[in-house]
Amino acid sequence: MNFEKTEVWGFKHAIRGMRNPMESWNKSDSYYDEKDNCVIGKNDLNLMQRLIKAGTEHRKFMRQIFVSVDITAPLYWWKEFDTYKIGTVANSTSTMHKLATTPITLDCFEIDDCDFTLSCEKQFKTFAQVESVEDFVINSSDCFSLIDFLESLRQKYLETKDKRYWKELIRWLPESWLQTRTVTMTYENLLAMCSKGQRRFHKLNEWSGQDNPKCENFIAWARSLPYAQKLIFLDELEEE
Repeated sequence: MNFEKTEVWGFKHAIRGMRNPMESWNKSDSYYDEKDNCVIGKNDLNLMQRLIKAGTEHRKFMRQIFVSVDITAPLYWWKEFDTYKIGTVANSTSTMHKLATTPITLDCFEIDDCDFTLSCEKQFKTFAQVESVEDFVINSSDCFSLIDFLESLRQKYLETKDKRYWKELIRWLPESWLQTRTVTMTYENLLAMCSKGQRRFHKLNEWSGQDNPKCENFIAWARSLPYAQKLIFLDELEEE
């Protein structure tokens, strides 16, 4: 899993709009430095934090701070991310159009915290020997056999253009397949995702990194954003 091309924008208009209700623009003390980074002043930060604690209907400015990032993650993680539909937009690479265009290797799958010492009750059989779906039990030590099978389907499809091979390639593609999506969301979305009740302590390392902090994970990436600790993870400061 990795995060690339992160961009954050909107602090200027979010702060201006935040002060509209009380017409307190003269109290704003934020500015942009020589690198064009927004430096939030003490007055503005104090108001931001009070609005955040007041609830969703008061912290509308958080919906006007935008984040765009390219996330490469396994399909099993994207299924959970897709829960967050409101306020998020994503364009993904397409398995429909591009799955067969490049070789299928181990690098195509999420294995950051893969435990190859685990074993199953049955040994993996080649697909030619499998008599039923129930008989198809993969031993983790033989995962390369599955990758070889997928690659053979891909090559057969390219050779014959027979869509049956492509359909089987789609059918047997593991949940660990890595897909890249360009995602746009807001600080309000991130506040919801990173809350204690959502993904901050999630058992998937791709969310929280609890069992393997060295793996790239969503919460660690969110913490790297401008003013994340003071806005998105404000509750931790209050606890301290």
